[in-house]
Amino acid sequence: MSVEKGESPKEGRVARRQRRNREALIRAASDVMSEKGIDAATMLEIADRADMGAGTVYNYFRSKEDLAVAVLEEIMQDLSIRVESATRSFRDPAHIYAVALMTVLETAASDSRWKQLLGRSGIVADAMFRRIGPLTTDLLARGARAGRFTSGDPALSWMLTTHAIVGVCLAVYRGETGSDALPAAAIRLLCLAGLPPEEATEMVSRPRPDLPPVEALT
Repeated sequence: MSVEKGESPKEGRVARRQRRNREALIRAASDVMSEKGIDAATMLEIADRADMGAGTVYNYFRSKEDLAVAVLEEIMQDLSIRVESATRSFRDPAHIYAVALMTVLETAASDSRWKQLLGRSGIVADAMFRRIGPLTTDLLARGARAGRFTSGDPALSWMLTTHAIVGVCLAVYRGETGSDALPAAAIRLLCLAGLPPEEATEMVSRPRPDLPPVEALT
């Protein structure tokens, strides 16, 4: 039996309703915040968009910032799943990791929902570590076993990388550097993992596969 994303096979009726309400609020918040920005979006408008009472939102999220972080976490998780799906035929973990890095960098530097939370760098880096980390730490570990990356602590390497991604994208938003610096950032991060500079440069320059749409994940 197939199970929807986020659903437990032993989930009871109340838990299922709560999960669906939470997912509906996150979808509504994502739409409203994309249209108006986090600061202009209101909890009442988000509740209306989700077809719920205003008080219901606070049963699931303590504040608008908590809801915005939940939206960002959902985007990150979907991005991780999409990268994994698009690279399923790839055999080299270093190549998949390069695709993941460039995809995350470009998304973080262009999606307004990321932009409005990047000032809360610790929160964003932590969310990235938890939501995208299962994919990337596995790639780092596999790459080390295959001799593609240096051996070490994959979790620590990814933790450092998440903060670097936030820093680079903040610099892009502030006009301190351009988006054309993103490939150079990805090359540096591949070198951090242990790939030689020449190979990292070639890896980043390769065409990337198209990611499946979010709708295809459900």
